[in-house]
Amino acid sequence: MATSSEDEDRLENEPKTTQGNDPDDGEDKTTFKELGVVDVLCEACEALKWRTPSKIQKEAIPVALQGRDIIGLAETGSGKTAAFALPILQALLENPARLFALILTPTRELAFQISEQFEALGSTIGIKSAVIVGGIDMMTQAMMLAKKPHVVIATPGRLIDHLENTKGFTLKNLRYLVMDEADRILNMDFEEEVDKILKVIPRENRRTYLYSATMTKKVAKLQRASLTDPVRVEVSTKYQTVDKLQQYYLFIPAKYKEVHLVHLLQDLAGQSFIVFCATCNGTQKLALMLRNLGFTAIPLHGQMSQAKRLGALQKFKAQARNILLATDVAARGLDIPHVDVVINYDIPTHSKDYIHRVGRTARAGRSGKAVTFVSQYDVELYQRIEHLIGKQLPKYDVLEREVLVLEERVQEAQRFARQEMRELDDKRKDSKKKKRADDDDRDAENAPGMKNRMKKSKHRE
Repeated sequence: MATSSEDEDRLENEPKTTQGNDPDDGEDKTTFKELGVVDVLCEACEALKWRTPSKIQKEAIPVALQGRDIIGLAETGSGKTAAFALPILQALLENPARLFALILTPTRELAFQISEQFEALGSTIGIKSAVIVGGIDMMTQAMMLAKKPHVVIATPGRLIDHLENTKGFTLKNLRYLVMDEADRILNMDFEEEVDKILKVIPRENRRTYLYSATMTKKVAKLQRASLTDPVRVEVSTKYQTVDKLQQYYLFIPAKYKEVHLVHLLQDLAGQSFIVFCATCNGTQKLALMLRNLGFTAIPLHGQMSQAKRLGALQKFKAQARNILLATDVAARGLDIPHVDVVINYDIPTHSKDYIHRVGRTARAGRSGKAVTFVSQYDVELYQRIEHLIGKQLPKYDVLEREVLVLEERVQEAQRFARQEMRELDDKRKDSKKKKRADDDDRDAENAPGMKNRMKKSKHRE
C-alpha cells in the first residue's frame, strides 16, 4: 500500500512512490469494493462494464479514500479519471454540497469527456456537473454556475474569466481540486491562471489530486505550491506503449505522403482511424481531399467552433464517420475504445506526444495498430521516438507499384480540396467584412448626430 515519506525536505522534492502491478499478470482479481468503494458506485462501475480496477485505480483510490493528497503519474489511457472521480463522488455522498469539486484540464474535449464520466458514475445519485471552457457563450455558462453544480470541469483561462466577471460565483467552499494532465496545463502557459485560481480557493480542508504523464520541474513546483503531505502514486517508470499495440514506420518521400495515406486507408478498409496532422490548415485540407475520394473523413482542430468540434467527435464516437483527422487536440485524454489504427501523418515534434497519440488505440485490453510516416525531413525526430520507447520499430510493408496507381486520382482530389479551401477562405473573409459593416452601422446609429436626425425623421412621420 502507498505510504509517504516522513522526511519533509525529501517530501517536497520527491514524495515516496508506490508501484502498480503488472497489467498483464492476469491473476489480480481485485474489485472496486475491495478498494473501499461503496456499493452504489460499484454498481455504476459495473454498469459501465468496468470489471476490475486499472493499476492507477488500485493504487490511488485507497489512498484518496484515506483523505490524502495525491500526485499520480500514469501513462495515457490508464483510467486516471475514475481514479479521482470515484473518491470525490464517495466524499460527496457522505457530505453533500454544491461547488464541491473543481477539475482543471488543458483542453475542451478532455473537459467534456471527464464530465461524461462524472455524469455516468453519478447518474443514480443525481450528480450535476458543469463544463466551463472557451468557445461557449459566457452568459450560458454563468447560468449553469448559478445553479451551483456539484462538480465544475474547466480550462484555466475560462474559469478565471468567470471568477473575475460572473457575479455571485465563488469557489470559497471548494473541497476537492484536481489538476488533470498537469504537465500539459503548464506547457500551454496556464501557470499564471493556475496561480490565480490557487489564491481564491481554500487551502484548509481541501484535498488536491495532481495527475500528470511526466514529473517535470514545473509540475514539481506546482506540487509544492498546492499539495499538503502528498503521496506519490506511480504505475509506470518509463515511457512505454501497451503490449497489444503493433507499431510500424513507413519511410516515404514527403511529396508522396498523400498517396501513401490513401493506399493505407484502402489497405486497412473497414477499420476506424485517427490520422494526426501538424496544422489546422493541413487537417482541413486532408479531410476535404479524402472526402473527394469517397472516404467518410471528418476534421477536428483548434480553429473549428466548439459546436463543430463536439459534433465531429460525436460523429466519430457514434461510428458515423470512420476517419478522424486531428491535430494534437485529440492526442491526450480522449477515450474512444473502437479506434483500430492511429496514423502519424505528420511526425510529432515532441517525442513524448508520440506516446499520447498512439495511446488512442489499443485501449481497454483491445489490440491496435500505429503507423508513423517518416519523410527525409523527419529522420532525427523519428530516431528520438525510438530512443524514448526503447525499441526499433519494424517497417510497414507496401508495394510501391500499388501505391503509385492511385497517384492521378489523389492529385485530382487534391485540386478539388485546394479549390474548396479557397472558397471557404473567401466565405470567411466575406463574413468578417459583413460583420465589420454591421458593427459600423450600429456605431453610426448610436452617434449623437444620427440619433438627432432619426428623432426629427420620426417627428415628421
